[in-house]
Amino acid sequence: MIKGECNCGAVEYKVNAEISDVFICHCSICRKSTSSGGIAVSIVERDKFTWIKGQDKIAYWSKPRHDWYSYFCSVCGSALPGENDESNMYIPVGTIAAGHEKLKVAHHMYVDSKASWEIIGDSGVQHPNEFGSGKARNSWWKFW
Repeated sequence: MIKGECNCGAVEYKVNAEISDVFICHCSICRKSTSSGGIAVSIVERDKFTWIKGQDKIAYWSKPRHDWYSYFCSVCGSALPGENDESNMYIPVGTIAAGHEKLKVAHHMYVDSKASWEIIGDSGVQHPNEFGSGKARNSWWKFW
């Protein structure tokens, strides 16, 4: 089981599944949203995900003219899990407090958009834009 929380602890969640693959998106939207080189997430099935506390503290922002949402704690501003599509959730891996031992970067998305100062130094597969096609693509964000 995986447990996670925001920086202040106002929002907590759990995932009743093991996860291992980490996807890092380097697109300009993710870089601006996180004020960093991108966002690292794992994808989990929605029915394995449960909010433990703090749902009333979850806020979101929607980028105008895009199908993109950023979920965050209204108290501390930490990025939070969000809806990937009707059957999956994305989990910002930096919020995982327990159960992260098997995580490994598997894919880098939008590498052609990465910041000029960023150097990718792991063995994750690098994709110039979005993640693949067909079944493989279904495991990535619907809105990227």
